[in-house]
Amino acid sequence: MATSKLQALWNHPAGPKTIHLWALTFKWEITLANVADFSKPPEKLSYPHQIVMTCIGLIWSRYSLVIKPKNWNLFTVNVAMAGTGLYQLSRKI
Repeated sequence: MATSKLQALWNHPAGPKTIHLWALTFKWEITLANVADFSKPPEKLSYPHQIVMTCIGLIWSRYSLVIKPKNWNLFTVNVAMAGTGLYQLSRKI
């Protein structure tokens, strides 16, 4: 049973054999870098950078629910990206 689940994960259209998994892994790193910036003083934050982080997160969150198959990992990372961008913008304002 565990073998069949691992086989299904391995052969999934958004599984580890495709770019759909690994691109998101690196996108998580960008989001975590933004989380690490929470300790920065707000005056050192960049408006354009945080606006882009927020917009990319919102746009791709929507896209991840429209494509087939739905990519929940893509949705999660982009919601996190938009959330960190919005938080940083709220600190800056």
